[in-house]
Amino acid sequence: MAESNSPAEWVVPQLIVGLGNPGSKYDQTRHNIGFEAIDALARRWQISLSENRKFQGGFGEGWGSHRDKIRLLKPSTYMNLSGQSIRAVTDWYKISPEAVLVIYDDMDLPIGKIRLRQSGSAGGHNGIKSTIAHLNSQNFPRLRIGIGSPKNQAATAKGEVISHVLGRFSIAERNTMDEVLQMVVEAIEMSLKQGIPKAMSLYNSRTIGLEADAS
Repeated sequence: MAESNSPAEWVVPQLIVGLGNPGSKYDQTRHNIGFEAIDALARRWQISLSENRKFQGGFGEGWGSHRDKIRLLKPSTYMNLSGQSIRAVTDWYKISPEAVLVIYDDMDLPIGKIRLRQSGSAGGHNGIKSTIAHLNSQNFPRLRIGIGSPKNQAATAKGEVISHVLGRFSIAERNTMDEVLQMVVEAIEMSLKQGIPKAMSLYNSRTIGLEADAS
């Protein structure tokens, strides 16, 4: 299969979505790091987010660092129904799946790492399962943010996983995640300006914070 690294084949994201759960009880939990990424982008680009009933989420539009129109979305449907909100926006603006960049948490990645990809499966993430189902496609870019796995590596019980993803970061982890969010903003800005393959080559290999200190 031919590599899609030619500038002519870039599909520039028009909608950037961060996955999470609505409500103050979920604020700054590991599972809501996608929401935090959208907030960081909104601050960077001075885009105001407000609740949009039609789109079932917090929504805003403005101009990104690439000086083109960009839309930001935080679905308020709860994680496992995220695709409903995303589909409402893509239908309204006639946006193809390939132009939707989704940001979400990943337990399989350690804290301090991110992974940018142009397509892929859900990998067990309910928000991505819903997105794939509603877009009827796996061909949309996604950026995974590492949140680490439960302290007890042998623990595979569902309750242990839930308490981990719905828990909050320690002070040290929080400091690292603040740096990670800055890296996420930089990676997305590069994706908009020079293409996702270029950003992948630079940022997928980077490690910051706790993991970098331990290496």
